[in-house]
Amino acid sequence: MEEDILADISKQISAWTGSGEMVALTIQVFLVVLAVVVANFFLRRVLNKLESRSQKTKTYWDNALIEAARKPVTIVAWIIGLSFAVEILQVETEVTLLDFIDPVRIIGVVGCITWFVVRFINNVEKGIIAQKQAKNEPIDVTTVDAIGKLLRISVLITAVLVAMQSLGFSISGLLAFGGIGGLAVSFAAKDLLANFFGGLMIYLDRPFAVGEWVRSNDREIEGTVEEIGWRLTRIRTFDKRPLYVPNGIFTQIAVENPSRMTNRRISETIGVRYDDFAHVGAIVNDIKEMLRNHPEIDQDQTLIVNFLQYGPSSLDLMIYTFTKTTVWVTYHEVKQDVLLKIGEIIETYNAEIAFPTQTLHLVKDGQGESHVEPVNA
Repeated sequence: MEEDILADISKQISAWTGSGEMVALTIQVFLVVLAVVVANFFLRRVLNKLESRSQKTKTYWDNALIEAARKPVTIVAWIIGLSFAVEILQVETEVTLLDFIDPVRIIGVVGCITWFVVRFINNVEKGIIAQKQAKNEPIDVTTVDAIGKLLRISVLITAVLVAMQSLGFSISGLLAFGGIGGLAVSFAAKDLLANFFGGLMIYLDRPFAVGEWVRSNDREIEGTVEEIGWRLTRIRTFDKRPLYVPNGIFTQIAVENPSRMTNRRISETIGVRYDDFAHVGAIVNDIKEMLRNHPEIDQDQTLIVNFLQYGPSSLDLMIYTFTKTTVWVTYHEVKQDVLLKIGEIIETYNAEIAFPTQTLHLVKDGQGESHVEPVNA
């Protein structure tokens, strides 16, 4: 077969050399290539002018469209031009080796259109996020990312089906085979499908988003969400290690999202000595007044300061309140300030914070000898 094709080409070349057909054919191909080069030159000029004008507008849609079209348009022009040149060669030479040009052209054009649409989706996604962040407006990055991924997958699947239909494949037969084969694939890749649908549930239910702090005691998961993919979610732990969690895990465990808390709680039990019993009521009232006047304590939340119980070696006071801030570092600064002020209030009454002690009583027996009897206090 190959020998016949080479022989056919050799015959055509021999025939050209004896006439002006070779020169005419070369000129035709040269003109086609030149036309492609000129067309690309003007296309770039037009795109540059459109880009300079789009920079002056406030919307990001035109910028995304022009940036997405720049490379695919150039390649489409070359595909069409070169395929036309090859068709000229095929007509003049009648070489069957060049019959592949039509499928290549179809695949190339469909691929470039797909590339353009995917680039446009990516640019719009980045533009929406950048514009919202520049204006300090709230933006759900997870939702934008999920919509972008769904659109890209839809475009790719559509492009594959269109290309196969254009190449003569039966789409109905392919879909029928896919329905039968899908059952086998679902059994073989059940973990992969579980992770896919787990990621889909994350996008729909949105229990957490990128940048939020999550934790789960069921699997010892804790850290900041960096990326939510279709199969894995990447979490950066607080010791800066990357943690990759399959999305299917999140459908089986309870996940806590501390980033969405409205307040942080201060819950402490502080004990004073039994010797300071007479001052307990006044200490409780002063602590409560201090918390009511503290600028970082949320007065709309529960605030409790009470004498709680008689402990083994202390009179226990319960402090229960909420801070306005939810920031971890700021919360600890507020908590430190509250605890120090409580200590100062206790000191104003010459009282002391209790610690475990043991009181020893010396008891003399009938012979005048002393015995030690420990009594907890």
